[in-house]
Amino acid sequence: MKTRIWIMFWLVALIWGSSFMLIRIGVEAIHPVHLVLIRVGIAAVGLGLVVVVTRQPIPRDWRILLAMVAVGIGNNAIPFTLISWGEQSVESGLTSVLQSTAALFALVVAHFAFKDERITPRKLIGLGLGFAGIVVLASRNWQDGQVITGSLMGQMAIVVASLSYACFTALSRKVLASGTVVPVVLAAITMMAATFFEAAIVLVGGISGAMPLQTPADLTVEILTAVLVLGFVNTFIAYLMFYEIVKGLGAARAAMVTYVVPAVGLLLGVIFLGEILDARIILGAGLIFAGIGIVNLKFLRWQSAKNVKVASVGD
Repeated sequence: MKTRIWIMFWLVALIWGSSFMLIRIGVEAIHPVHLVLIRVGIAAVGLGLVVVVTRQPIPRDWRILLAMVAVGIGNNAIPFTLISWGEQSVESGLTSVLQSTAALFALVVAHFAFKDERITPRKLIGLGLGFAGIVVLASRNWQDGQVITGSLMGQMAIVVASLSYACFTALSRKVLASGTVVPVVLAAITMMAATFFEAAIVLVGGISGAMPLQTPADLTVEILTAVLVLGFVNTFIAYLMFYEIVKGLGAARAAMVTYVVPAVGLLLGVIFLGEILDARIILGAGLIFAGIGIVNLKFLRWQSAKNVKVASVGD
């Protein structure tokens, strides 16, 4: 049982790490909003079918439903769109590193949202290192005395996406804490909300002339495959696998998959897209990973000790 769960853990890390490469391929020909609409639409249909087939209970409290809609927009639609837009000018590997800062933003958000997760001096050191890494990565946009505006704006969009993840992940945690929502139901409803949100943007953008109403008809097999895999495997299937990991390993260990994803994203970008790992990417990524590690080190030790204690009692 444990072996199967750990295999799923590394599969999810590989799948989610490949998302940045697939997005980079997709936005070469498809508008970022269209790409996100296809992605969340596929996931919404798949997760919705799972909820129906397994007969999961749907909450009827309008406040819970409204909160789930907000999570769908803030934790799926907005960050997915910002990341896809950013990857028009930012390498996939760099995007995976910048997106990992969501763990640092989550620390700040949790300080204000939850009484038991206050910022400590150790966490401040981790935050400082992480954001120093962002500055190092942003400095790559200064070349020959000029700022590469497009790339800088793309990186800023990805960082804002990470902030959005942090804010609305905290809200989803509160929704689940209510005890009235099953995780797969939360995922299905949030994906549906994201789908309607993206469809509205496409419609308004098409009517106003800000973006095309349809995706290009002459898509290559490579681009079409990348987008479909992104929706079906990286969003729908990976979500289902992640919930199994949470059941088997617990939320704390399951969350560690997000620390592996950036490294996978970097490697895949180099291997398959020919992206370059220069000194500033290595230094910036190192600072961000070190910051995340320092922030979580004490918690992971405590969690391990707790698990050992529980195992001893059970024996």
